[in-house]
Amino acid sequence: MMKKPLLASILLGFGLTAIHAIAADTELNLYSARHYQTDEALYANFTKQTGIKINRIEAKEDELLERIRNEGANSPADVFITVDASRLAKADELGVFAPVKSKILEERIPAHLRADNWFSYSTRARVIIYNKDAIKPEQVQTYESLGTPALKGKVCTRSGSHPYNISLGAALVKHNGAEATENWARNVVANFARAPKGGDTDQIKAVAAGECGVAIANTYYLARLMNSDKAEDKEIVAKIGTVWPNQQSWGTHINISGAGMLKHAPNKGAAVKFLEYLASDDAQAYFANGNNEWPVVAGVKVSNPALDTLGKFKADTLPIGELAKTAAEAQRIFDRAGFR
Repeated sequence: MMKKPLLASILLGFGLTAIHAIAADTELNLYSARHYQTDEALYANFTKQTGIKINRIEAKEDELLERIRNEGANSPADVFITVDASRLAKADELGVFAPVKSKILEERIPAHLRADNWFSYSTRARVIIYNKDAIKPEQVQTYESLGTPALKGKVCTRSGSHPYNISLGAALVKHNGAEATENWARNVVANFARAPKGGDTDQIKAVAAGECGVAIANTYYLARLMNSDKAEDKEIVAKIGTVWPNQQSWGTHINISGAGMLKHAPNKGAAVKFLEYLASDDAQAYFANGNNEWPVVAGVKVSNPALDTLGKFKADTLPIGELAKTAAEAQRIFDRAGFR
């Protein structure tokens, strides 16, 4: 017969375990490399729906990944969220993610926008921006056209080492092959109006100012200018045109924002709930309406004037995980071509 003190100890043990499980499900520790004020409402809505409090640490991707690695098994982080597939692939290569089995995520997020250990939640398209007075749209219907002799001295871009451009390079490698992509990169470098500098918004402004005739930019930055009430932003938008590249072939390249649950997450239940929440209609609409990104879930209603104006397009459907694994090769190609 079990002695009462021993029985009490066992019951107490179960009680503490249950209390810990309950406590663990009331908080989520989020490491975020998304630096958007508008995400505050996204996270607040999750807490409102679930009662789970979000403790957030924001920093650059490399800083957060280094922190996660240094913390090791003692890391308090439950979820890592960032922008661009190459960054998420890097995190996966470092072994910081844990696999998540979720019927909700499998049903709502298209297969090509899921990797083994992380998920895409929003997309931005990498489009061609041109100066209406200097370039005809038929000259720049593909990414490949940016390397043609007709655009000598007319191309502006941000650094070739930036993940947005590396991701595009990876797509070109997958579609056209490494040799063709390196030739393309060399031709684009030969067409530069100036050395790469600044971010995507700077490229758009440079095209509007006539500093260059054409540039590549993410629609996130373009839509932000299109939705602006500032006179100077309206003037910029009036001077430029936009092309959805490669509509007659493999489609326009897209960047993603995504997240995954961390291997040593202390609040795994809350982490899965958060990842599933990001695929909900509410969260998906917020990515679009609050931050000028397209939802990954089909059928979500979007109310964003700029995205409505940009309209529908054929997007590249390369599996995002496969694309991310080609990023390192794309970077080596760009380095050899002098695209830095």
